[in-house]
Amino acid sequence: MAEYEIKTPGTGEITEKKSRFIGSCAHVTSEEEAMAFVAAKKKEHYDARHNCWAYIVGDTSRSSDDGEPSGTAGRPMLDVMSGRGLHDAVIVVTRYFGGVLLGTGGLVRAYSDATGACIDACELVERRRGLVLSITTDYTNVGRIQHIIADQKLFLRDTVYEEAVKFVCMVPTEKKESIEALITNETSGTAGLDWAPEESYTV
Repeated sequence: MAEYEIKTPGTGEITEKKSRFIGSCAHVTSEEEAMAFVAAKKKEHYDARHNCWAYIVGDTSRSSDDGEPSGTAGRPMLDVMSGRGLHDAVIVVTRYFGGVLLGTGGLVRAYSDATGACIDACELVERRRGLVLSITTDYTNVGRIQHIIADQKLFLRDTVYEEAVKFVCMVPTEKKESIEALITNETSGTAGLDWAPEESYTV
């Protein structure tokens, strides 16, 4: 399944039996950032009945029902996030009570729908797995390397021009052997190739 990160934050709102559910989400890189976002939303919506939240950061996921019946808010929010392939993200769903009880099933649907609505309002970027490749070459091969990077649609992280030229790019793991062979052939084996371990990246 494809994995995604949030490029631009979003807010989505639904109404269920007069209760307003406002979902807010953002990209985060640590649990501390996630909880800071939760705290900011609780401060912003200090007059709301509930500010339920969920986050997925790395391999860690946590959630809170914030006073709603157990399992009716935080867990459904996490399920939607996981189902959408969302990573390194935090979502807060704020509920302004409308005076009508929704029941367990109604709450699960409402928090799930509000989570989906705020994700829909975001701009997402696909997250991929790949190897970090550093290519060191003399200036005569710069054009050839640039052509390979563009033609193979590799994600270029950095270019350093010094006595030699160094290109740092991301290579999909399954393309490692073919890219290495291509660069070696095009530069007659003169380019230096340094492979680093696999990691996640966005394009």
